[in-house]
Amino acid sequence: GSCTNSSFMIMSAVASILKGNTVASGVSLLINPGSRQVYEMLSRKGLLSDMISAGARILECSCGPCIGMGGAPGTGNVSIRSYNRNFRGRSGNKDAFVYLASAVSCAVFAVKGEIVDPRLSGLSIQIPKEPRRYIINDNMIIKPKEHISPVEIVKGPNIKDVPVKEPLEDDIEAEVLLKVGDNITTDDIMPAGSQILPLRSNIPAISEYVFSNLDNTFSRRAKEKISSGGIIVGGENYGQGSSREHAAIAPMFLGVKAVIAKSFARIHRSNLINFGIMPLQFRRSEDYDMISQGDKVLIENVKELLKKDQIYIAKDITKDYTFELFSNLNDREKEIIIDGGLLPHIKKKIKTK
Repeated sequence: GSCTNSSFMIMSAVASILKGNTVASGVSLLINPGSRQVYEMLSRKGLLSDMISAGARILECSCGPCIGMGGAPGTGNVSIRSYNRNFRGRSGNKDAFVYLASAVSCAVFAVKGEIVDPRLSGLSIQIPKEPRRYIINDNMIIKPKEHISPVEIVKGPNIKDVPVKEPLEDDIEAEVLLKVGDNITTDDIMPAGSQILPLRSNIPAISEYVFSNLDNTFSRRAKEKISSGGIIVGGENYGQGSSREHAAIAPMFLGVKAVIAKSFARIHRSNLINFGIMPLQFRRSEDYDMISQGDKVLIENVKELLKKDQIYIAKDITKDYTFELFSNLNDREKEIIIDGGLLPHIKKKIKTK
């Protein structure tokens, strides 16, 4: 369930499998309906009681066990989930074996207590018909007031102001704080879990955990270089996985000015831009092998070259060689980067109206 495979139609099929059956001994079945509306429809149709009677635990409509917020499997245990991520350690236990399957398959496995072909399980699997209409429940939406007036924002001790980056500098001269390989996930960059997620409203606190699973010295070293800033070097598909904004916000807070990679995952690339971090790509992938963690890199005339869509000539000062980079940003993305990110960009546009 949760954000994936949790619609009313899918949950109805799951309920048909569980109806009149019991979850096998030694199996824990957790179900996350996708929304309050799905939850309410399951209840009205009597399907929720079929799930509960079978021994399933009904969880909040939230981002929960998928990111280690409850439901963490035991050490060495197997967990089969219909979520969309199973990166190592994401479940809350690095030593668990987490696999992905359809919600229907998960329900069959839960009843049988083993992995079987759902088609040969002997269980009744009913594919429901699309409802003529879905519940629309908007009674908890707070309507805006007709007349705008100043509002006091009440903040507890764990709620800090969102940090805002300064406008793009003409030159970027910084140390490579970390060099990582291919397919680095947003979980690698900004881990989740029950210890870290409660800090999402406190960027200074959550930034202590940036890259902590890969290098627990990163945050400390970044702070030591914060006056000059830092650079991260990555391989192919840097930033794959969850669209976790904190994987861009927290590095920005720690002074990261640019990420140089062979290629970027699309959503994370957008998040980097929105928080003022330059997403730069190697023009020649072989140059990735030349650069090392700890090298000092200089990229001159960044702002001017960005405006003209020209190639950046970067110099590895430590090794005394040059290499070429490109950014491939559209006009709006260029404006956002130059202004220091989306928040200062919007603020600037409002002021000029």
